[in-house]
Order: sequence, then structure tokens, then C-alpha cells
Amino acid sequence: MHFDASYDTEDAAKQLALRSKEIEAALSDQRADRETVTAVLRAIRDGERPVGKAGRSIIAAHGSVLLDRHLAAPPPSQVVRYSALPYLLPLATHVEETPRYVVVVTDRVGAEVTEHGPGAPRTETVEGTDHPVHKVRGGGSAHHDIQNRAEETARQNLEEVARHVAKAVERSRAEFVVLAGEVQARSELHGLLPEAVRRITTEVDTGSRAPGSSRDELDRRVHELVTGRHLADLDDVAETFRAESGRESGLAVSGLEAVTTALAEANVATLLVGSPGDTAVFAGPEPAQVAVGKAGLQALGVAEPEQRRADEAIPFAAVATGAEVVVLDERLDLWEGFGALLRHT
Repeated sequence: MHFDASYDTEDAAKQLALRSKEIEAALSDQRADRETVTAVLRAIRDGERPVGKAGRSIIAAHGSVLLDRHLAAPPPSQVVRYSALPYLLPLATHVEETPRYVVVVTDRVGAEVTEHGPGAPRTETVEGTDHPVHKVRGGGSAHHDIQNRAEETARQNLEEVARHVAKAVERSRAEFVVLAGEVQARSELHGLLPEAVRRITTEVDTGSRAPGSSRDELDRRVHELVTGRHLADLDDVAETFRAESGRESGLAVSGLEAVTTALAEANVATLLVGSPGDTAVFAGPEPAQVAVGKAGLQALGVAEPEQRRADEAIPFAAVATGAEVVVLDERLDLWEGFGALLRHT
């Protein structure tokens, strides 16, 4: 099931309790076993509460929760299904919006370095020497000496921050870095980062380490960057699919017959999903055994293929064979709701 798990209002606990009752009723209507229903309700009740808007996906079977993950955003509508195969598309849609990245809020003394990715964010505070780090007004050699010491101390602090940022990027396998905080500090820090980290770093004109300062504006800018990267990635996938579709021996296919054939051969690098609706396919006991008709699976030795929803069986087969799953919007009008970029022709 996939539902709105937002915790951003005064009555958030009440709203979550109401959604829990709706989920229980829906599972009961679909004749889910009581052990699995209980496991789901317990996970909803005892799970970690997100901050702000969020979605949540829970997959359970035989009285156990197999997957429980917060999503970057609530799904467009609540989906509760009790079926033989898991429904993975909301996970593919929203997990892609949460790449691995590092946010750095810096000043001339230190920084907060936060790694984002699967699981809870990990924040490390880097504190340097706080005296002297600020220039003083006035003239004379004494003042110049103080100013030079302040510059040298700030530089040493920022060099230490740069080392921690580089380690955080390596540890988290971050795709990009957001650099915020004091203008001069972040500009100097940017220049001190290793070249490989500097290439994936973006400065934003917000953020502060001052006690009591709000992170709302920084969070908004980071969200914009994450969303922008996700949309750009979708553009790239769509353009690649169009280009390969236009080649005589291209690495792109569309439609249920071609996609299920490629999945059965473990030849799908990226599965593209549009709007398949309630289309059904046949599936065997192994995840990659999917076909449009029974005959295709019977030829592979599957005695009794079962009819399954295409939006469950095909993504499940893709994941099982190591393919990436990308949910597209209006960028592509995929025939029968599915397309694929192949590993080889």
C-alpha cells in the first residue's frame, strides 16, 4: 500500500489514524489475512514520523512487513492492494526524486554537513578555531597582523570543512552537493573542494549556522534542485528512447509483447512505464516469467500461468532481472503503457 504519511499539521496524528482505518477496511474488503493486516497496522502506528510532506510505502505478506519506506512526496491517491505480486510503481516514482546528495551550511568557523539518501539524514558538525576569524577595522601593522591571522585561521577552518565534505561525498556516493551559508565562506570553501566534488557542487544564496535561524528557505531551494534534477533525468530517458526508436536496430521497444519478451530474456536495462491502466498479462512462479498470452509461458515449461495486473507483474519482473524502472508522464506516449531500453539488440 502507498499512502499520504505527511506530518505537517496540528491534527496529523488524527489524520494518520483515519488513514489507518481506511487501509484496514480496504484490506479486509480484499480478504487479506488478519496476520498481514495486523502487521501493516502495527507498522503504521509504530513507524518513524516524517517531517512535513511525505508518502509511505508498505509491502507485507504472511504476517510480516517486507518493506516500509518513506517517500519524498505523497502519492497522488491512496493505493491499497492485496494481490499475489507487490505494486512497486509508487516506489519507483518517488524514490527517484530522492537521490543521494550532501547539504553543507558553512561559515568561517565550521559547517554542518548533512548526507541525504536512503534512510535518515546523517549530520556531522565540523567546528574549527573561532578566534581570530573576523577582520578588524583600523590601520597599522598590528591590525594587518590580526587581519592576516584571521584570514589564515578561517582558511584552515574551511580546509578542514572541505576534507569532511569530500569524505561525506565519498561515503554517501552523493550525486551532487548543495553549498549554503555565509557568502564569503561558501565561496572560499567551493574553491577548496577537490575538483571531482567541485564539479557536482551548487551554491545557493541562503542558509545560516546562527542559533535559531530558519531552514525553510534552504529546504525549499534544495527541494527545487532535487526536483529539477529528477525532471532533467526524465527528459534524458525520454530523449534516449526516442533516439533509439528512430534507429533501424535501436535499443528501444514498446508494447506488451516486445517488453515481456525482452524481460523473459533478461534484456531490459530500463523499463519505462506510462499509463497501462488495468491491462493484464500472464505470469509464472518465477518473477521474470511474464508474457502476453499463456502459450508463451507454457512453451517455457510453466504448466499453469496466472493472470496478473501488468502494472504489478512487469515492474516486478524488471526489478528481479536488475533493470531500472522509470515512471514517465506526458513526455512519451508509450504503446500499451510500457516501453524498454534494451541491454543489447
